[in-house]
This record gives sequence, structure tokens and C-alpha cells, in this order.
Amino acid sequence: MNMYSPVEAPQGQARDDPSPAHAKPRWRKPALLLLPVAAVALGYTLIDRDAPAAAAPPPPAVTVAQPLLREVNEWDDYVGRFEASRSVEVRPRVSGAVTAVHFTDGAIVRKGQLLFTIDSRPFAASLAEARAGLASAQSDVALARANLDRANRLVADDAVSKSDVDQLNARLRAATASLAAAQARVRSRALDMEFTQVRAPIAGRISDRRIDAGNLVAAGDSNGTLLTTINALDPIYFTFDGSEALFLKTRRAAASGADVTPVEVKLQDEGDYRWKGRLDFTDNGLDPKSGTIRGRAVLANPGLFLTPGLFGNMRLGSGGTTRALLVPDSAVQTDQARKTLLTVAQDGSVVAKPVQLGPVLGGLRVIRAGLSPNDRVVISGTQMAMPGTKVTAKPGRIAPTADAAPPGGGAAPVAGEVTFAR
Repeated sequence: MNMYSPVEAPQGQARDDPSPAHAKPRWRKPALLLLPVAAVALGYTLIDRDAPAAAAPPPPAVTVAQPLLREVNEWDDYVGRFEASRSVEVRPRVSGAVTAVHFTDGAIVRKGQLLFTIDSRPFAASLAEARAGLASAQSDVALARANLDRANRLVADDAVSKSDVDQLNARLRAATASLAAAQARVRSRALDMEFTQVRAPIAGRISDRRIDAGNLVAAGDSNGTLLTTINALDPIYFTFDGSEALFLKTRRAAASGADVTPVEVKLQDEGDYRWKGRLDFTDNGLDPKSGTIRGRAVLANPGLFLTPGLFGNMRLGSGGTTRALLVPDSAVQTDQARKTLLTVAQDGSVVAKPVQLGPVLGGLRVIRAGLSPNDRVVISGTQMAMPGTKVTAKPGRIAPTADAAPPGGGAAPVAGEVTFAR
């Protein structure tokens, strides 16, 4: 179609007029040529089909690595509190006035160390009286025995009746009994004298004194005056409550012959499990209200650093070694109630896999289920990887903390750090 059209001749004039004015048709551009200007004026943009298309941004880059496959010792985690292996309330065994205190509050005392002195003068007088009674009883026994011997010599001559001899035998037995009673009184008064010096019944850390010198104290069991307390700290106990599931797990492991007793504890400000011990006791039944059972571990505490009442995080060996897949704990994602790991397929697409988590060993999380050894797990750049999108995978490496050399050199990791079986 021709874009130009001839101009119509005026009325009354033939189109084939041979006059010079009309010898050649006149042409003009139609209004379509004004469209680009109008389009620009109205805000429209005309697309040039011959211009090159804009390049799409490259997919984000992430670091991926296959999970680490190792032989590991799995641990079950607990939270508990330290307790003294022995605790004694020091109370007086005799009543009287305290004359001296022989220890410093909070000090470490040894067994048999003198702690308090009670006025011994009344007990010394009682002991002297008992010893005098003992001497009198010994004299009576000697006299009764001499009379009996004399009568026995006269029996052959019929100078003494049989009844007199029987009476003398009875007097000797009575005197002997009185002697035994006098001896017991002497021992009792001697013990009272000994009890005026209150000594430490066990070794350990002593509390502060509850009674100062000059105060009267009363003897007794629970009603006696409390002087102080002593806690034995080496060894020391660690008590905790375990769930029924973990209790059953450890019991079945023990039934199979596995060693489930190793225990490691770290304090609240420690990063390593440096305190080592063994499982010492489990209660004889579970609490029906909470479904837990009380357990106890015993740990060596030669420096007496650990103190009763401290909280600690304990891990209990579940017995033997097992092959496990490990990934960095930072790679684990939380999707509502699920735990997932981001993996990258061969075509570069991101896939989220639900996994079942185990404990953290050497800075790495044990994956119990949901992951295969050949999966490529996103270990860095997880914020750039969205499930369903594509990424550029860069190879990385997963290494446990135990593989790293300690700061400043040295070959062995610090105590309490997990050791992987290679």
C-alpha cells in the first residue's frame, strides 16, 4: 500500500487537466508520522527490536561440601549441680562454754584437726571422781577375793560352813561388778574430757563458725548447738535428672556390654568438658510426676576447685562408637518445627532436606537421618540460597574443631574435647 495519496482536484476541474499546475499529482505525508511524537508526549516508550537484550544477573555463589563421615562417640547431654560427696554438721557432744576457736572460716581442714575447745574443768573433776570410785572398787574386789581364799583353806578343816563360802563368793562377784561399773564411769568421763576438744570428723572445706568463744553450747543430735559444717570435696558428686528415654537407652547399652559410665562436665564459663568422672549411682525408680530419674556421677577434684551448688553441663557416653554424618551446626536451618539442611543438586538448584539432629561433637552437628553421604550441603552463603532457586556451587571442606591445632602450638586438644576415631 502506498503511504502517499494524491490530493483530490477541486470541484469543477477534471483530474486529467493538462495544465502545468495539475500535470503532476501532489503528495503529502499522512498523520501516522506524528505518532512517535505523540507517543513520547504521552509517556510511552517505543521498543527498538534491533537493540541487544539486557543480560540476566548470574546466580549467587555458595560454598558446598559433602558431610563428614566419621566414627564418633555420641554423648547425651544433661544439666545438673555439684554436691559434696560427704557433708557433716559439727555439733558438740558435751555441754559447756566455748573457750577457743581454732580455724579460719572457709579454710580447708584435715581430718582430726582441732576446731573448738570447750571448758574442760567440770569434766576433769568428774573424771577424777570416777577414778577415785574405780580405786575403791578395786580395793573391795581385793578384800573380797582375800576373804574367799581364806575361807577356801578352812573348808577342808570344817572350820567354815558351806553357806559362808557361798556368801564370800557372792561378795566377790558383786565387788567385781562394781569394779567394772567404776571402770566404765572412768571411760565415760575420759570421753567427756576428750569431747571438750571438738575435732574435724572429715577432711574438706569448712564453713564459717556459728558460735564464738564465750558462748554456751548444748550437746545433742539434731537439737544440739550447730557449730559449723564441713563438706568433703575430693571426690565430688554431680547429680542430675535424666529422661525416661535416655534412661532406657543407657540401660540397654549397658545390657549389651557397652561401657556407658564415662562422664564429662563443663562449667557455665567453660567451653571444654575438662572435668572427667564416671556414673556412680542411679535411683531405684522414676518420678511418676516428671518421668525422670535421678542420677549421680563422681568426679575427681584434687584442687578442690569445684564447689557444691555449682551448675554444670554434663555429657554421658552412650556406649561404643558409631558412624555418623557431621555438618557445621551453623548450616542447620529451622523451618517452623523442622530442622532442615540446604543441599545443591547437580543442576545447581537448591533443595531443603528435613533432617534429624544428634549432639554437637567437635563443633559439628551429628545428623541421624535425612541426609546421605553424597549430598552437597550448603555450608556458607545460606542466606543467598533459597529452595527452588539456582546457585553457583563452590567446593568447600568440613573439618571438626578437634582437627585444628590449639593456639600457640601443641598437638593434643584440650581436655574434654571430643576425639574422633579415624
